[in-house]
Parts: sequence; C-alpha cells; structure tokens
Amino acid sequence: MHKTLIVTLILFVLGSFALVAQPLEEQQNVVMEETMGTTHGEDGLTYMREEEKLARDVYLALYETWGIRTFLNIAKAEQQHMDTVGALLDARGLEDPAKDAQVGVFQNAELAKLYDELVTLGSKSAADAFLVGAIIEDLDIYDLNEYLAQTEDEAEIWVYTNLKRGSENHMRSFVRQLERYGSTYEARYISSEELASILGR
Repeated sequence: MHKTLIVTLILFVLGSFALVAQPLEEQQNVVMEETMGTTHGEDGLTYMREEEKLARDVYLALYETWGIRTFLNIAKAEQQHMDTVGALLDARGLEDPAKDAQVGVFQNAELAKLYDELVTLGSKSAADAFLVGAIIEDLDIYDLNEYLAQTEDEAEIWVYTNLKRGSENHMRSFVRQLERYGSTYEARYISSEELASILGR
C-alpha cells in the first residue's frame, strides 16, 4: 500500500458527528433485502459509494419532510463518507457510480428500491424517520463488516474502518433518541451482541 494514497484519503477523513435527534416508536416490521453479496475490491468500493449516497439521500429527503436538523447534519456526515470512498475510486481510476447523480438516483437497482421504501416509511411520522435512520446505520455497519472481512488492501481497510466508526456514532445517536420516546431498537442486520457492544451495554 502506498503511503501517499493513505495521506490523500486522510484529507477526506470523517469529522465529528454531533447529533441531536427526535422521536420514534418502533412499530414496523421492516424486512429489507440484503444486496451486498460477496463481492470485494472494486465492486465493494463502488457499492459502498452508492450505499453511502443512499444514507445521504434518505436523510436529505427526511429533512425536507420534517425540517428536523438532525437529518441535515447526518446527511453532511454521509457526504463525508461518500467523499472518502470517492477519493479512493479516483485514486485508482475506477468508475464512480455516484458521480453527478441526483438525489434518489442510483445505478444499483436494489439500492434505488430501498431508497423508495425507506423514504416512504420515514415520511409517515418523525418517529418513523428516526427508525429509518437506525435501520440504515445497521445495514451500513453490516456491509462494512463484510467488506472488512474480505479485503487485505490497506487503503480499503482504512476507508471501511473510518466509515464504520462514523456509522456506529450515528447508530448510538439514533438509538438514544428512540429510547427517549420509550422505544428500543432491535438489530436487523448486525447481531444483537454487536449492537449491544456499539451501545456500550
């Protein structure tokens, strides 16, 4: 691994993620298709570029619907996630599936479908919007775990580790807000044990 590439990527490192969230009641039994599969390398980077875009775009849509600044703040953090992956794609001369893509537009058909499902659910109430946030971070962490297990590339490990750290911060914030409204979040993708560890329980 070239150290200069790591230095370049550090320019896109995740910032702090201070979140102030709002309500949510855990009610929907949302079952979403896991689309990541077992790809790695180029496929993993291009997939995560769009999955981070999914998170950003959903949060932007929920901010537009509810006007809750939490979603705008997290969307900005997700943009940092996108930039981190995009920097590595650019450094390697790989095609960027999210370049110049509009909000809600994805090359990956499953992510496009998931975007519609998540925005629909999150538009039902502010509470549901925060449930959607927890679901997205759950899926993100699951996929990052898979890609970390599949790669030995130092740059990919660096990127995925930083993305995972940010997603864990977001997960803690969303779950904390859920509990303020008497709701608990049950892991849908990662294990219950991993969720408990992330939450420090």
